[in-house]
Amino acid sequence: MSMPRQIRDESDFDQLPHNIAVSATIADIEERKGFIDYYSFVVEVKTKGASKYLIYRRYRQFFSLHQNLNAKFDPARPGPNSCVLPSLPGKVFIGNKQEIAESRIPELNTYMKAMFDFRGNGKLELNLKRGEVIFLLRRVNADWLEGTVNNQTGIFPESFVKIIKPLPDSDSEAEGAHTYSCLRCYLLTPSGVDSRDVCVEEDITIQPTYKDLLSRMRNVFQLSDIALNYRDPEGDLIRVLDDKDIQLMIEEARGQQAKVNRPVNQFQWEVHVTMTSDLSVYNTEP
Repeated sequence: MSMPRQIRDESDFDQLPHNIAVSATIADIEERKGFIDYYSFVVEVKTKGASKYLIYRRYRQFFSLHQNLNAKFDPARPGPNSCVLPSLPGKVFIGNKQEIAESRIPELNTYMKAMFDFRGNGKLELNLKRGEVIFLLRRVNADWLEGTVNNQTGIFPESFVKIIKPLPDSDSEAEGAHTYSCLRCYLLTPSGVDSRDVCVEEDITIQPTYKDLLSRMRNVFQLSDIALNYRDPEGDLIRVLDDKDIQLMIEEARGQQAKVNRPVNQFQWEVHVTMTSDLSVYNTEP
C-alpha cells in the first residue's frame, strides 16, 4: 500500500462511524487467576461517538507486536516505510508480578499513542478496529492476508494484526508457539444476558478443573457469588458442582458438536454463569 493511501485527510474523520475507536489508554491492571496466573493490562478504548469499552492485553502481546513492527519497518533497512518505533519496556524475569505490571503502564501508554487503526481503502480491503477477531481464509502474498470479520470478507496487511492461530501449513507456525483458545461464556441476570469471549493460552482439548473455571468466571464478570452451568440437549440449565460435572459438560458438548458451527479455535463447550441464589433459571417442572 502506498503512503498516500495510508494518510487520511482530517475531513475523512467526519465520515467515520461513531463506533470507530480513536484512542486507547491503559487504565489499570487486572490479575487473572484462571487456567494460568498472570496480570493483564486494562485498556480503555474511546470511540468517535464518545463511548468507551475495555479490552485486556498481556505484556507478551505488546512485545510480539513490537517485534513484528520492527521486522517490517526497521530503520536499519532504509526504505519508504521505515521508521523509528517508540521504546517498549523490556522483559523482566524476576520480581513481584504486580509491581512489574504497574511500572510498565506509563511507557506502554506512550507506545500506544504511536499505534493507529487500519481503514480499508477500496471494496477489496477489510476495515479493522482494535480488539476485533478476524478469521483467516488465505494468504494473498508475503504482506497481505484475506479474512472475515463482522460478516465482511476482504484483504488486509499482516503487519496490522496479531496472528492468534496461523493458517494451516503457515510459515509463521513455529515450534513452541503459544496456543490460544476462545471460550464463549454468558452471565444470566434478571436484567438480561451478558455474553463474553474469553481467550486463554491453553490447547482447545484441555479440561479445566471446576475450581479454576469458577475463579476465571469470577474475574471475567467481577462477581464472587456465582454458579457455573451448562445447557443440556433439551436446552435446560444444569448446575456444575465439581470436576465430574465439568467432564460431563464437555462430553455432552462434544455430542452436539456437529449441530453447532464454531470457529476452529473455540471450545465446543460453553459456560452459563448465574447467581448462586437464583434458582429460577432451572426447569423444575415435572
